[in-house]
Amino acid sequence: MLSSTPAIPSAPAPSSETPSREAPSPETPSAVPPAPPSGETASNRFLAKAALVTIALSIAGALLGLGRDQALAHLFGADSATDAFLVAWTLPEFAATLLIEDGLSFVLVPAFSMAVARRAQGAVGDPVRALVATTLPRLTLAVTAVAALLIAGAPYLVEALAPGLPDPALAVDCTRLTATCVFTFGLAGYCSAALRAHRRFVAPAAIYVAYNTGIITAMFVLGGRWGVRAAALGVAVGGALMVVAQAPSLWRQLRHHGVSADGSAVAEARPMDLTLISTVLLFALCRQSQVLIERFLASSLPAGAISHLNYAQKVAQMPMVLSLMLCTVTFPVVAQAMAEGDTERARVRVERDLALVSCTVLLGTAAVVACAPQIIQLLFQRGAFTAQDTSATAAVMRVYAVGLLGHTLVGALVRSYFSSGRPTWYPLFAMTAGIVATSWIGALAVGSFGVCGIAAANAGGITLSALLLLYGMGPRSVPIRTRRVVAELGKPVRAALVAGAAGALCASRAHSPLVGLVLGGTVVTAVFAVLAWALGIQALAPVLRSLKRRLPHVRFR
Repeated sequence: MLSSTPAIPSAPAPSSETPSREAPSPETPSAVPPAPPSGETASNRFLAKAALVTIALSIAGALLGLGRDQALAHLFGADSATDAFLVAWTLPEFAATLLIEDGLSFVLVPAFSMAVARRAQGAVGDPVRALVATTLPRLTLAVTAVAALLIAGAPYLVEALAPGLPDPALAVDCTRLTATCVFTFGLAGYCSAALRAHRRFVAPAAIYVAYNTGIITAMFVLGGRWGVRAAALGVAVGGALMVVAQAPSLWRQLRHHGVSADGSAVAEARPMDLTLISTVLLFALCRQSQVLIERFLASSLPAGAISHLNYAQKVAQMPMVLSLMLCTVTFPVVAQAMAEGDTERARVRVERDLALVSCTVLLGTAAVVACAPQIIQLLFQRGAFTAQDTSATAAVMRVYAVGLLGHTLVGALVRSYFSSGRPTWYPLFAMTAGIVATSWIGALAVGSFGVCGIAAANAGGITLSALLLLYGMGPRSVPIRTRRVVAELGKPVRAALVAGAAGALCASRAHSPLVGLVLGGTVVTAVFAVLAWALGIQALAPVLRSLKRRLPHVRFR
């Protein structure tokens, strides 16, 4: 999780926004020492601490997300009512991808990074405030209009998403409540992109803590009276809390900089490329459409199928979500390096990120495959969630896990394609090919294999997209050494296969799910670590060097 680039590489002179020189602030993960031994060391320390804080808050948000799913399963089980809510849940899933996690962040982070750099270089007025004045009103108007359109068209949307749903009226009610997230997520995503470009990671990382807190509270307070509609209301409340969590921090960044003599910002903002916005949003929409395919195919299966898919996916993707936090922190660094034409620095950063996130997600994949029944039983099997639901969900989760590396590589690689701030259609082509594969495989497999066939289609489609994105790296993106990267990826893949098999064997021998999870997880971690050392995985070299300094009497390869 260390970087080889300065925190704000484009600034030729010290700036109040440069993390390596600023005083300790509650908005930064930590203050870097004022006189670091080198720019690279200072940047490494800052990004490492930023990544740790981001991961810690993301884990807290993910745990609350699990608590949210546990509350949903406990209060409402896995039946036609939860299926109706999960159809409505499609909107926040799409909105999060389009407006917060991917989508607009691929456009806004490079734009704000450039504005911050121009501010540090002494541009007239304040380029950041000028950018906000140009873009925020238009974004607010757009997301307001889309949210209103979705609320009005909820019956047609439900019919299109899940034509075989047994209770469409309940799904329509939930959809009208969750549609408000388009407005709140749009503002939350805008705040997140601006703050990350300023190297402020605490508030953006905390948004899912606020979001899931709102949903859980609404379910427990209103669930007895409103049923599953309470969860949909919680989405609306949680989205508003996302904005509230970030607005004060962003306001402080805008208030203290770039004010002219008459109190106004006079810098002229550069217009944002409409083609770039279109390519980014279409890519994110295409990527998230895998969920539409899954729920469309599952709507014709017995009641509870959509719920099993949802629970399995949420748990299985946790390793991917956590591993991509590193790319979230380093994305502004890569964007600024590409803007300066320093492709070598960008290449080194991207190759390190790919190696680290791959090792992380593959270790998590091995653990998920090995301990799937134990994980689901411990998390969900209570209340209305039965042992049969546990068995079905665990089987789906193991199949989903096969595609976790593909999901992670897509999330990491697409940032490289959009880091230069130039439009490119290649990521959309790669994702479209994966969606077509998902559709065909799913349509062929759902009749014979049910929800497991749908999960297999997801894994196959996203893996194809990842391979195409790897193949296209070069002139269209950061020019990484693809063959070397692929060769390095093969090492943790082999380690994960062996570790997963060994962990599953040990976990299945335990009678208690808790003991099985602890035993299986321990075996997976130990086997993966030993094989990673034996295979000489380069991504772990910094960790081994750190251990060697701390434990000089131990010999490392």
